[in-house]
Amino acid sequence: MAVNATDSRSERALLVSVAFASARKAVSSAAAQARVAAAPRPGGELHDGDFRMEEFRELVTSAGAVVAGEVVQHRPKADPATLIGSGKVEELAGAAAASGVDLVIFDHNLSATQLRNLEDALPCRVIDRTQLILDIFARHARTREGQLQVELAQLEYMLPRLTGRGKAMSQLGGGIGTRGPGETQLETDRRRIQRRVLQLRSELEAVRRTRAQQRQRREAVPVPAVALVGYTNAGKSTLFNALTQRFGEPARRIGKRAGVVESARMFATLDPKLSAIYLASRRKVLLSDTVGFIRDLPHTLVTSFRATLEEVRKAEVLLHVRDASSPLRDEHKTEVEKVLGELDVLDKPRLEVLNKVDLLSADDLANAAAGETAILVSAKEGTGIDALMERIDAELMRDPILEQRFQIPQSEGDVLAALEAGAVISEREYEGNLVGMTAAGPASLLGRYRRFRK
Repeated sequence: MAVNATDSRSERALLVSVAFASARKAVSSAAAQARVAAAPRPGGELHDGDFRMEEFRELVTSAGAVVAGEVVQHRPKADPATLIGSGKVEELAGAAAASGVDLVIFDHNLSATQLRNLEDALPCRVIDRTQLILDIFARHARTREGQLQVELAQLEYMLPRLTGRGKAMSQLGGGIGTRGPGETQLETDRRRIQRRVLQLRSELEAVRRTRAQQRQRREAVPVPAVALVGYTNAGKSTLFNALTQRFGEPARRIGKRAGVVESARMFATLDPKLSAIYLASRRKVLLSDTVGFIRDLPHTLVTSFRATLEEVRKAEVLLHVRDASSPLRDEHKTEVEKVLGELDVLDKPRLEVLNKVDLLSADDLANAAAGETAILVSAKEGTGIDALMERIDAELMRDPILEQRFQIPQSEGDVLAALEAGAVISEREYEGNLVGMTAAGPASLLGRYRRFRK
């Protein structure tokens, strides 16, 4: 239980993880076992628990804290009163007092009883995995909609735990787990919280209606939608930028500033982003980047962000972006599919995209190509992007490519320009004031000019 030297400006956190006997097993699939065994780690064999702890550290770092120490306990089952048992609580209290940490963070969800008992026994604040993730979301929410969604999720989490939040709610202040509504006295009054929850739900329902109206206007001229989904930090934002910069509107190809933030931090992209891209067939599609998923994603977040995740539900095709370099990529796939199941979109067409292949050795790359039906890409290097675009084009059925003959007056310059930009012109001849042409393009585009069909 060693303590690290830390920056005094950052909160010092003691991390606690518990491995239960029922869950203490190797990575599920044989392929994942081989990758874990092959992954280098100084000083010994690398296990699934090591990767889970590494992910836990990244979450804490993303929340702005410094890891002052780590505690890993093995138990046959959870203790209903404290999760870790009275003996371990005493040991933890001593370590927290000796190291002067600001908070203890559990990589598990704590019940109200466990939270209250731990706060009574420990000399500092206690938060669990759900509150840690909610705090990260609160840091990254930029739009009004995102802030409303995070606040609703926080309050719904806090409401049944008010009796266990004495230390955190007894004073105003900042710190991990107290951002957003946690900085006010709101939580000390259950009725006020309930009124606020009702108000937030009403505001989010208004947002949902506005989104529905915007979606109806978009669907008046059918444009297929493609949504990026995947585990957090799989490279979705980098891929979004790579696609929009190469195949987006001309104004968006000028520089990276037009895209979304690319960061190694977890949940760096929270608010959804939509942009139009053009496939090789000249078909226009809307590409959306969504929040990354994670193991044990709090259900309150899935519920609160349902309005935002409507873009996933309405998409014709999902691009499931996976980190090819992660030894736990199969487990990550399972976790993402759990959330997609909650959204009722598992039956949608889905393309598996293995990103970050530039981080693989030649042998690993060959194995990935042989054992996966996924599309291998490197969003950072631009590798495989053209093949991905071809697969998207082939997968989309809502807006099929048609070939039609038109006869258009030369005075209809906007029509001629639209067909020139959005369709492939194979034949063209001029007769008087008329332009005869054969155009192959999306049905949604050609349908606008049916009055000029010959």
